[in-house]
Amino acid sequence: MSPDLPLLNDYKQDFFLKRLPQTILGGPRLKLGYCAPPYIYVNQIILFLMPWVFGGIGTLLYQLDILEDHYAAVLSGGLMLVAALVIQFTSAKAKTKSVTVQRIFTTDILAEEDEHEFTSCVGAETVKFLIPGKKYIANTVFHSVLAGLLCGLGTWYLLPSRITLLYGCTGGTAALFIFGWITLCIGEYSLIINTPTETATFQTQDTYEITPLMRPLYIIFFVSVDLAHRLIKVTPVLQHMNQVLHILFVFLPFLWALGTLPPPDALFLWAMEQVLEFGLGGSSMSTHLRLLVMFIFSAGTAVTSYFIPSTVGAVLFMTGLGFLLSLNLSDTSFVFKHSKTRNRAEMEAQTSPRASERHFPWKQFLLRVIVLVVALLETGLLHHFAGFSPTSESSSQAVVGYILMLLLVILWILREIQSVFILGIFRNPFYPKDVRAVTVFLERQAKLLKAGVIRWILLTLVSPFAMIAFLSLDNSLQRLHSVSVSIGFTRAFRMVWQNTENALLETAIVSALHLLISSTDLWWNRNLNTGLKLLLVGIIRDRLIQFIAKLQFAITVLLASWKEKKQHQTTTTTLCIVNAIFFPFVLVIIALSTLLSSPLLPLFTLPVFLVGFPRPTQSWPGTVGTAACVCEDTMYYEQMVPRLTAALQTAMAAGCLGLLSPGTHYLGRFQDRLIWIMILERGYTYCCINIKGLELQETSCHTAEAQRVDEIFEGAFEQEHPKICSLNEHVGNVLTPCTVLPVKLYSDARNVLSGIIDSHENLTSFKGDLIKVLVFILIQYCSRRPSKQENFHETESKGETSLIVLPPLNSSPCPTSPEDTNSFHSQTFNDWSDDIFDDEPTVQKGKEGKNWVKDLSGTTVPIPGLVDTQKVDDLSTGTISENNLYKAVTLGYPAIDKGKQESTAYIPLMEFSSHHSHLVSLPEEWRSSCLPSSKMKEMSSLFPEDWYQFVLSQLDCFHSEEMASTALEEILKDKVLKDFYIHIVMTCYFGLLGIDNLVPTAGHLVRVYGGGLPWSSALDWLTIKPELFQLALKAFRYSLKLMVDKASLGPIEDFKELSSCLEEYENDWYIGLVSDEKWKEAVSQEKPCLFSLGYDPHMGVYTGRVLTLQEVPVQVGKLNTEAVTGQWANLSWELLYATNDDEERYSIQAHPLLLRNLTVQAAEPPLGYPIYSSKPLPVYRC
Repeated sequence: MSPDLPLLNDYKQDFFLKRLPQTILGGPRLKLGYCAPPYIYVNQIILFLMPWVFGGIGTLLYQLDILEDHYAAVLSGGLMLVAALVIQFTSAKAKTKSVTVQRIFTTDILAEEDEHEFTSCVGAETVKFLIPGKKYIANTVFHSVLAGLLCGLGTWYLLPSRITLLYGCTGGTAALFIFGWITLCIGEYSLIINTPTETATFQTQDTYEITPLMRPLYIIFFVSVDLAHRLIKVTPVLQHMNQVLHILFVFLPFLWALGTLPPPDALFLWAMEQVLEFGLGGSSMSTHLRLLVMFIFSAGTAVTSYFIPSTVGAVLFMTGLGFLLSLNLSDTSFVFKHSKTRNRAEMEAQTSPRASERHFPWKQFLLRVIVLVVALLETGLLHHFAGFSPTSESSSQAVVGYILMLLLVILWILREIQSVFILGIFRNPFYPKDVRAVTVFLERQAKLLKAGVIRWILLTLVSPFAMIAFLSLDNSLQRLHSVSVSIGFTRAFRMVWQNTENALLETAIVSALHLLISSTDLWWNRNLNTGLKLLLVGIIRDRLIQFIAKLQFAITVLLASWKEKKQHQTTTTTLCIVNAIFFPFVLVIIALSTLLSSPLLPLFTLPVFLVGFPRPTQSWPGTVGTAACVCEDTMYYEQMVPRLTAALQTAMAAGCLGLLSPGTHYLGRFQDRLIWIMILERGYTYCCINIKGLELQETSCHTAEAQRVDEIFEGAFEQEHPKICSLNEHVGNVLTPCTVLPVKLYSDARNVLSGIIDSHENLTSFKGDLIKVLVFILIQYCSRRPSKQENFHETESKGETSLIVLPPLNSSPCPTSPEDTNSFHSQTFNDWSDDIFDDEPTVQKGKEGKNWVKDLSGTTVPIPGLVDTQKVDDLSTGTISENNLYKAVTLGYPAIDKGKQESTAYIPLMEFSSHHSHLVSLPEEWRSSCLPSSKMKEMSSLFPEDWYQFVLSQLDCFHSEEMASTALEEILKDKVLKDFYIHIVMTCYFGLLGIDNLVPTAGHLVRVYGGGLPWSSALDWLTIKPELFQLALKAFRYSLKLMVDKASLGPIEDFKELSSCLEEYENDWYIGLVSDEKWKEAVSQEKPCLFSLGYDPHMGVYTGRVLTLQEVPVQVGKLNTEAVTGQWANLSWELLYATNDDEERYSIQAHPLLLRNLTVQAAEPPLGYPIYSSKPLPVYRC
């Protein structure tokens, strides 16, 4: 990227510079970009200062001792309420007025969108520009009332005497009063007059007008603390908080402009997540609805436990509810709902990988019931024992604490040896050296998985019961009726199951501190019970991990800007120097971001760090998996997901992916595909994940980062002789390799077929193969037709033999007199009239011959393009009607002089010599002719009779073995059946290759393979028989695949090998086009192999694509979570606020260390563009 390229283009820069002042001031548009009348600016200033005027009146009356403080606040609020209603009424009135708009002609197209024509100071156009108004009447009333309340409370909050009482400084009082009222005016203007675009934008569209509430809600929060301080005067904490918040109040406009404070919807979801995770022991949830429901139930559990009178009952209640709420309750209810069909569900789960997505086996359900019962028994007995044996409490709990520490060390070792790197830095000496030998790798990995089984047992069954024992023996439970005890232990008993690994770490730390700090005079032991200690340690653990990850991300951005030449900007050197000088200030920003659990936002992904606003773990407002940029490559990810989910189940249970926490991101790589995995939710023995598939048609940026991903994985997994405990060469990258998962999916191979399909020898051989494949396809189709068995039984029951339509290839055409010929031409061409639309066309009688019944040498011909609707159902019943005989098609040839027309192959009616021939007879609607009889006789010699007999001999369509040999012998001797196959096969052959029987060209093969057959009468004949057309096209594609295989693997030795090859195509292959709907069906049904032919016009070569379903090693690495959320936060700011949607912008260019382009792709649409995104998928780690 050029260092001189601006981060924003010229138009976006002007747009940004106009929007930023509007955001800072809360809505006034003082920088318009065009010349506007002065009263536009004056009106905005008046409207901006209006709350200050009303508040000043109340303040003045209070300072003069005319009104009490609360009456002054009511007066100011009432004036503001009336003014807000008048403003909204004026805006609504202006919308109803019709204003004549005169077009302004300008040469600046971009500016034309923003310009307005103002006629007067209070004109309708001016009012609509200044006060856009509300979309809903309810919001009009609600926002007006809120504006009055805000002004009244703000007047009370900023009374000079109150500020002086807090600080005792007159100078400080004046500054806080002035800047405080500016903050209040900004909040009022955004609520009532005009809402600006916020830098902290969460939703792409503000459907319900939530954005205007953002700034007033923060003002109300500050005021509420002051109100609490007024009511509770003897609380030093509230006084100090009130003093700090009064100072912070004047900085609110800057926090709003920087986007540090979240909008109401993001704040609500983030607050619920934080309270649920750290206060109630839960986890982030996969959907917002689940989050709300889980929050309500978890909060209800804590409140209920406080009111339970019995300590034993309360402990049992917390244990039981903690266990139940840590389960995936949606799948548990699925068990009860479908209990009657569980056996069928288990069978489907074994046969189809997709059926297991909602599968919750009964053995898992029984295991959970047993675990719950044992946990309740253990808790009750130990708590009862602790209550009656106070002398043994401390010693027993200390012993359990030692056990927990030992379990923590063992589980950490067993988890680390499952991954390729220990701590992401040192190579694991126990991990298989080279994964390219898949068989050897799987054998060695199986040995590691045995240790993973031990880890699963310790983590799932041993550790929870050990922690329950530690908690049950705690003497804090004896004084249960306390808010702190109820909250702390409700969280502790829930964390045991919800996130066992983190709970084990926290419990081990608290246990160690119990042993190290024995003095009861310290604040740690005096004021905190064990539940609150665990809560505090949990918060510190989470924030410490976040701080390290954010610091690593910041250093990576800084070093990449300095070292990577392609990332250099003209300001890079300056930014690096500033960051080095003010590094303590950067640490403060990182620390503040960590405390808020918000993203560290690198502006334009440069080393300019801001504190992003707190948001939910998912980072996006909608439910994951509801949107994706679907394309033709999406189906490969859809097929892969069930298989990948099963492989992840084993890897997660063994600990191959490290510590599993909601919000963790993983990147998977195999061949040319990239998958993005995010953990949404975690509970007891399950995780809920989202899988995204990134584009396969790689751009230059995508390719550059994909190559770096390949280098990282190759350095980790594909070293033949790695050094023991060698270092990770890419430790500074945001991607850390974890493990390799064997997954059964499609391996994609693309080959150049030039030199094969354009070889004259292969093309000549193709013609003979095509006829053989046509014979094979038609015989196989007819032997498996469901309707031919019914017709066969009906014929046998009636004792009749049906007649069939057949061209007599070995006899001369039926002679016709000149009169007959003249009559034919006069009826079909010279006497063209509306009679051709009659349902019963005229049929000319021919002369009787030896082997036929009727000769249809002359028929009326339908208009070209019309599909003949004539039925031949009477033939199946033995009733022959002249009007029901098939009409020969004679159009499609050049005009021939009268008397010189070559007769077409006529269609006599013949009897099969064997009644068994009906088992392989072709459909009656195909029994027609479209080719000259002379041409048909000439080409019938190409028909391979020996191959025809061999294919018939291989059939397995007979009802019993006794009749098989006799029936087969009769069918082989049936000359009528054979001639009929000759006629149909050769007609299809001509339709595919043309009537001239020339050697086809490679271009012709590609066109016909794609369904573009050359025009001929045979094509017209085929197109009105769609089933036969598809069979002919399938035979052509099989023949081409056969030609490629013969050129690659060698010639076919005999008929048996050829038949086996074609049967393999039929059973295990789909041969067609990638764009076909059946291609997608084949991928979804997991057809073992797929083949497609194409042509690359850029390289001028013929290409082949083969997909093979096989076990492929999928390399998986863990991403730095803070790097992902930080880049997503910048993406949201850049697109939603700065509207920087330039496809070549700096922040979307390839970045080998940050994987910036891949991260942008993986964002939720419409900001990102993954081609596949799964719904939340439960993965059970057992």
